Amino acid sequence: MKSCRLWYSLALAGNLGLLMWLMLWFSILSPPAHAPVAIALLFAGLLLLPLRGLLHGRTYTHAWTSLLSLLYFTHGVVVAWSDSDERVWASIEVALSLALFTGTVLYVRCRARIEKTQPRVD
Repeated sequence: MKSCRLWYSLALAGNLGLLMWLMLWFSILSPPAHAPVAIALLFAGLLLLPLRGLLHGRTYTHAWTSLLSLLYFTHGVVVAWSDSDERVWASIEVALSLALFTGTVLYVRCRARIEKTQPRVD
């Protein structure tokens, strides 16, 4: 159960960290020149969708949030590869999205093992 708490905390830290980082990056550090800031913040705001389920520790929400984290990973890699001025900012996004992905996937795995060993009461 302790390991589930660790992965839960990592997933939550990854989600909230990524949300705060993207809002800071897109609004203050380097606002996008090719798109309105509101669109960039909407991209960051997608991380609010799974927040309630993550806070409640719902396994299904953790599972699909792992797929959402791949969007941010891909965005970070593409920006880091293509824009040398924002390489550092994008690398932080990649690190936070990997933390989110790792936390969510391992939390789901840990919860599945616990549910497998405990008898189901109907």
